[in-house]
Amino acid sequence: MNEPAKRAAVKRDVTSLRSTIEWLRAEGDLVETEKEVNPDLEITGLQKHFDGSIPILFNKVKGKPHARAITNLFSNIRIVDKMFGFDGPVDRTRKLAHALNRPIKSIMVEGKDAPCQEHVISGEVDVNKWITAIRHTALEPELTIGSGIRCVVGDYFDGGSDLGYNRMNFRWGNVGTFQISPGSHMWQVYTEHYDDDKPIPLTVCFGVPPACTLLAGAGFDYVILPKGCDEIGIAGAVQGSPVRLVKARSVDAYALADCEYVLEGHLHPRDKRYETKEAEEQGVQGKTFFHPEWAGYMGKAYKAPTFHVSALTMRKPASRPIIFPLGVHTSDDSNIDTTIREAAIFELCNRLQPGIIQDAHIPYCMTDWGGCIIQVKKRNKIEEGWQRNFLSAILSCSQGMRLAIAVSEDVDIYSMDDIMWCLTTRVNPKTDILNPIPGGRGQTFMPAERMTAGEKAWTASNTLFEGGMGIDATVPFGYEQDFHRPVYPVDRVKPENFFSAAEIEKMKARMEGWVLSLARTGR
Repeated sequence: MNEPAKRAAVKRDVTSLRSTIEWLRAEGDLVETEKEVNPDLEITGLQKHFDGSIPILFNKVKGKPHARAITNLFSNIRIVDKMFGFDGPVDRTRKLAHALNRPIKSIMVEGKDAPCQEHVISGEVDVNKWITAIRHTALEPELTIGSGIRCVVGDYFDGGSDLGYNRMNFRWGNVGTFQISPGSHMWQVYTEHYDDDKPIPLTVCFGVPPACTLLAGAGFDYVILPKGCDEIGIAGAVQGSPVRLVKARSVDAYALADCEYVLEGHLHPRDKRYETKEAEEQGVQGKTFFHPEWAGYMGKAYKAPTFHVSALTMRKPASRPIIFPLGVHTSDDSNIDTTIREAAIFELCNRLQPGIIQDAHIPYCMTDWGGCIIQVKKRNKIEEGWQRNFLSAILSCSQGMRLAIAVSEDVDIYSMDDIMWCLTTRVNPKTDILNPIPGGRGQTFMPAERMTAGEKAWTASNTLFEGGMGIDATVPFGYEQDFHRPVYPVDRVKPENFFSAAEIEKMKARMEGWVLSLARTGR
């Protein structure tokens, strides 16, 4: 069978990580290697070499003869669009915003029909033997597991379903630290049940359907995704079919039936332990290094509640289940954490006043949760000012948001050069820079925010939010002609009528930066 026929024979199926990988392979969007990779520094080192590129599948993992590993799965946003059938960034944001309001209810299957329960290990589980832990940088003293996605379904989430990431370090075999970001969905569950006599049952799933990974990255969007919402149902809407769930074997919880591995167990809110031995020996929180954070700085080790594993279930070891060992502060991580967030910001503004917001974007350099750019179109004089309402709402409703920028429809929000030009030429520093909520609650994972604690421990209770910054870089309504950009006639000439394909490629190859955006738009 020739290559086009092979590709045609594999239909797009993103209902599991395995079927997604098969499709990526057929599409030519996957690189594989049989060279053994070390989870200690090598996976993330290679990932950084190819940050923003195509997925990489490692078929041999050092110390894990039963396992494979994939990285860069979400690193290239064009592949993400292709994966879910999005026609570019604007279409992606609008379709995801649509999915937020129209979840497809998940379906329950029996254990015999759930691939994640083909092999069951109960009792004293040595988690690090089975689950691939990684070390991101040489600054970290220990390996960590950050690729697991918690699954909370039913009463503990007010009848809805929750997916999310929590970094874990299994220093005690079947007991590991379970870091919970203050304010997150899991924090809401943890706080409500902190004083319960019984621990919180849940599962942590690895190698999940890609749409579930997107929803797991949807952090701090809780006006649009409140406690009790159905994140697994929204994942179903994103992939176009119901996500399958299965009852856990050892706890009163549910798992994603088509994932690769599942840790079943209980979260013990009051059994708090240090995330690393170094932090424990020094007896300090928020000072010693742990794995990197989304903000682009080294993470710090804290005291965290613990997750006690009662069983590990997985696909047949002979099939060599796949781990997606997510590297933090990579384009992989950024696309996971911002894709739903962009849609939630778009939806938030559209609910406040429909039709004005055109698009929302979170560039990699603005970090996962630290910033955003919104594009608005003012249709009449009455709509002048709504962009400021949007900025204030975004900064208030998105914990950790420090910088929100509003621009007009003539700006390319996917070009940071165009954004910087806009800030330089359209912002009045006296009237267009807003600081709406000083003293509110932010994110302790931002070093600048930690500084507010002074000499106290860098914990959530000791830090303050400086209020964030909103920048109105829009053109005032009625002054469009005064801010009219020149538009060169790129649509009236065809380069191929004057130059060969090789000459065009030669000239284009030397173009970089802002000129690419300007050449495309003619501005």
